[in-house]
Amino acid sequence: MKILFIAPKYSGGIGGHASRVAEKLQEYGFDIKLMHTSHIPIKKLKNPSFAVLSSLKAMIGQEKYDIVHAFNVPSVFAMKYTKAKKKVLSIHGIYSEQVNVLHSKTTSVIVKVTEAKVLKWADKLTTDSKNVKKRYKEKLNIDFEFFYAPLDVKKFEKLKKIEKNERQIIFIGRDSYEKGIDILRDIEPRIIGKVVYCTNMAWEDTMENLKASSILVIPSRMESIPQVIKEAFYLKIPIIATNVGGISELITNNVTGILIPPNDSKLLENSINELLEDDETSKRITNAGYEFVINNLTWEILLPKYVKFYEDLLTH
Repeated sequence: MKILFIAPKYSGGIGGHASRVAEKLQEYGFDIKLMHTSHIPIKKLKNPSFAVLSSLKAMIGQEKYDIVHAFNVPSVFAMKYTKAKKKVLSIHGIYSEQVNVLHSKTTSVIVKVTEAKVLKWADKLTTDSKNVKKRYKEKLNIDFEFFYAPLDVKKFEKLKKIEKNERQIIFIGRDSYEKGIDILRDIEPRIIGKVVYCTNMAWEDTMENLKASSILVIPSRMESIPQVIKEAFYLKIPIIATNVGGISELITNNVTGILIPPNDSKLLENSINELLEDDETSKRITNAGYEFVINNLTWEILLPKYVKFYEDLLTH
């Protein structure tokens, strides 16, 4: 099976997911190619420039594929013009709502108007969150197929042995408003520990910092399902996260982590300081998180579902 993957980048978020899926499907025997396209490296021009340049690349390309799989809305235009029997688009989060938070009112209006139209260009739509699937059905009456993004536990074998840094709190994610990093920075002077920010770091270095930490904090205002939750589960690092997007699909409050409302800086501060002092709760929730990820979210468990999705797509 010959498949083209299209994403603005193949690291972090949904781009990192695309890269991991490509790697596993290649190991299985599929012929996977990644489209790499340049873009203008200016924040508000990255996605528009990628959409234009990748579309031109698809228009002039002569190669034919069984399936073209686009990851996130900026890739949908290149998906449309790629020569393929079937077309797939994956979205993690409600795209128009993300744009509304991060961009100008004019941009938000344009995206909102075009979102429903471009989603219909795909033969299949997929997402990593039951919440996103439900929200798009309510919002646009569009159906998505749902797959959790798996965790590759074999990659953790390559990590160095790390000593714990006492009372180290870690943030992992983009340095942007929707991730709530400003909330954590605001309360940092009142936390009885040291906060480490991993915002632009190689995966191996990030995971080594995570292994050394006492708590992972996810103070997001908006999310789909952060991959770092699964990584922290596997490494047995307790998590305090806001109850937004699909986070509660993985974290059950006081069972596999601690959930708090978004934008509540005082409660976040208190929750961090209390958990730093509560070894019993930390051990209980980390053990539960580890069991959850091992029994539900590894590639060994989920790869057959991915393979079946692509095979069924060509036969129906």
